[in-house]
Amino acid sequence: MRLSELIINDIKPLNTNSKIRDLQLLFNQLTFSHIPVKDDNGTYLGCFSETDAHCFDNDKPLNEYKYALEDFFVRNNTLWLDVLEAFAINSTNIMPVLSEQNKYLGYYELNDVISLFSESPFFSEAGGILVVEKGINDYSFSEISQIVESNDGKLLGAFISRMNTDLVQVTLKIRNTGLNEIIQTFRRYSYNIVSGHEEDGYIESLKDRSDYLKKYLNM
Repeated sequence: MRLSELIINDIKPLNTNSKIRDLQLLFNQLTFSHIPVKDDNGTYLGCFSETDAHCFDNDKPLNEYKYALEDFFVRNNTLWLDVLEAFAINSTNIMPVLSEQNKYLGYYELNDVISLFSESPFFSEAGGILVVEKGINDYSFSEISQIVESNDGKLLGAFISRMNTDLVQVTLKIRNTGLNEIIQTFRRYSYNIVSGHEEDGYIESLKDRSDYLKKYLNM
């Protein structure tokens, strides 16, 4: 499904001449965090948040509170990862969509976009999850791919899940019958294994050898 097919247009933006009570009524009826607003010419101006709306005088028009408008939106050709980022940055569950000519086309709902994300192979395909960590100046995605593929694994997706001034963590989804060989190769390349959602045979092997050594020394 194309992202643009998720555009909804059942709730029209309020006009700046509308009363605050109209805005408050919409919030009472809907589960949206924001409501879009347009001017007399139909130009999108921004969104009022539910938190602000309930603090306003309900007898006054919206145009008296234009200073509180939050100016966020995406284009109808914006990539879905950028759309998700816009949702997160603006702490909203509704995202106005504009054309290249700044015409208001409708809006995305957060749950719909997340559902589209969940249909990607990263989530839908069977495989193991592996989180690796290395110095921020030492890791490389080409090296990570080479390690996975040299052990007959197939990368279904990878993203940086944590980063600071020293270290970076990369989360991998790998289609493979087992992760043990891949994990051991990452260790040889000085990657720290943060987590692997399959049995880590390397650790189990060390544990077995340690137990054997203890028994041998106690003989």
